[in-house]
Amino acid sequence: MKRRAIATPLPTKLLPEVSATAIEAGKLLLRNVSRHRLVHFKGKINLVTEMDLRSEKLIVARLRKLLPDASFLTEEGSAVENDSPYKWVIDPLDGTTNYAHTLPIWCVSIALEWRGEIVLGCVYDPNRDELFTAIRGKPARMNGRLIRVSDHRRLDQSLLATGFPYDVQTSSINNLDHFVSFSKTARAIRRAGSAALDLCYLAMGRFDGFWELKLHPWDTAAGTLVVKQAGGRVTDFRGKPFSIYAEHLLASNGAIHSQMIRVLATND
Repeated sequence: MKRRAIATPLPTKLLPEVSATAIEAGKLLLRNVSRHRLVHFKGKINLVTEMDLRSEKLIVARLRKLLPDASFLTEEGSAVENDSPYKWVIDPLDGTTNYAHTLPIWCVSIALEWRGEIVLGCVYDPNRDELFTAIRGKPARMNGRLIRVSDHRRLDQSLLATGFPYDVQTSSINNLDHFVSFSKTARAIRRAGSAALDLCYLAMGRFDGFWELKLHPWDTAAGTLVVKQAGGRVTDFRGKPFSIYAEHLLASNGAIHSQMIRVLATND
């Protein structure tokens, strides 16, 4: 059977609609953040709210109109595998635990993968009305303004970000050893609760480095592209090329990357 040819729309043409979709989903979440809502548990400390599901439904419906043949990989289960070089990778609410506690550190994350590479990324924070966007090969932006990673060159003068896996209470591979090591070598560490925002903050110089383990593709797909297009570096813990389907992520402004790799190696 002959494979049907699929048109190749440029990411730059898709970005306005993707951005509008992320903003619409973010505003939906924001309008409902203080209302009573159903909360379910995917694990002992891994939450999902009805708003995760409503946001995902909105996003999938909008993006399906843009690329009808594209596949979908989403956190809350709207996964669809089609015979297409395109795949949307979506986190409809990154920072669900924060959202459930009305802590205003959460966002919407949408990325487009083409033949295994992320070519478009969009992260929207409705609490601060900050829209981070990136297209492969073009500079990253926040609300249309060019952004760039920091120029700090020493780890002991750097502010880092990280997170802990949902099995932190039961698994020995829980990031606590790395957290202790970086606490002794970096200026400070923040654990905000949204990997996508951590990466975007790194891209605009609010953070200098980020590491985390046991992540999922929807956690990292958009944010890592924003970091790369802002001049940062993204690898695994040993400095090898990073895939969104890998669990361990190291991102930095590039200048402190080798220093962070050495610290991570002390706990191997």
